[in-house]
Amino acid sequence: MNHNPTPPHGTRLPLSPRPLRHLTDSRSRVLTAAELRAHGVSAAEAAEQCRPEGPWRQLLPGVFLLHTGPPTGEERLQAVLLYAGRAPRGSAESVPAQPAAADRFGEAALTGLAALACHGFASAPPLTSLDRLDVLVPRGRRLRSTGCVRLVRTHRMPGAVVLGGVPLAPVARAAADAVARLGAGAPVRALLTEAVREGHAEASELVRELGRARLLGRPQVTEAVDAVLAEGRTHAEHRLYRMVREQGLPDPLWNVDLRLPGGPHLGGVDAYWPDHAVALELRTTAPAGSAPPAGGTARSAPGVEREHLERLGIAVVHADPGLLREHPARQAAVVRTALLASADREPVPYVVVLPR
Repeated sequence: MNHNPTPPHGTRLPLSPRPLRHLTDSRSRVLTAAELRAHGVSAAEAAEQCRPEGPWRQLLPGVFLLHTGPPTGEERLQAVLLYAGRAPRGSAESVPAQPAAADRFGEAALTGLAALACHGFASAPPLTSLDRLDVLVPRGRRLRSTGCVRLVRTHRMPGAVVLGGVPLAPVARAAADAVARLGAGAPVRALLTEAVREGHAEASELVRELGRARLLGRPQVTEAVDAVLAEGRTHAEHRLYRMVREQGLPDPLWNVDLRLPGGPHLGGVDAYWPDHAVALELRTTAPAGSAPPAGGTARSAPGVEREHLERLGIAVVHADPGLLREHPARQAAVVRTALLASADREPVPYVVVLPR
């Protein structure tokens, strides 16, 4: 006899709860109400488990800790991201009982000081010392900041960087969100210079994000930007020297000024190959539209100088610091192509080369 008849077409079988012990024995002991429902645990049962002497705790609205002790740092992070990234109301039934780790947090991403701490910043306070964790969410989400969660709404969600299963805002965005919360006397300069010194972000990326956040007018930020651009230029120069050496390019004349005999100044360049009439300029200026740094460290845009040089037949290559860092061979190929192409160009007028 068939004791499990097939239900009529279109009839949904009720959820069959399993013993709750299988949840507390699972790898993740932080679950949302939607995930609990997918396991067959109703809202009433979850509330019963969270009674004063019960085995569970509700950490945040709709987010449960399946043990009685305080949450670990990892569990706190999970709870914050699960709250901020949970599916909008009405879509909970589609949540699987065992969602992929990357899918559990939706579009939420940790940002600000918390993200910088996860990125390994020595100048950021440890996560355990932060009372509130900043989380990026799309502006249209109907959530509010609560408990240890502080929502940062944005029209422009950046692609998250996932470290240890935790989605983080890219360093430039996280740094801008951190600076927005920091008051006078805070280590703004230390945070921004560490980002560049340790290779987390390019100086131009940081300045661009600070500009988008309308932070460049703050006195402490203006001072920090000057240091950041100087730091960025120093590191870009070192990468350029290494690229020339390791990629087998001919040695150029480094950091020179070009002039016509008895004529005007043509411009300063970071490298010049006189036998090929090829000049190279590092792109280390502040992005267009950003405030100039207080000390004038950033170089002016090379557009006019480039026109003068190219009118004389001198090829100008612009080297991108990010490309030098991530793909030096690709940047070297651009330079090598310009050097080889010099054989097909007309000879250039005599140019005076002076140390800069």
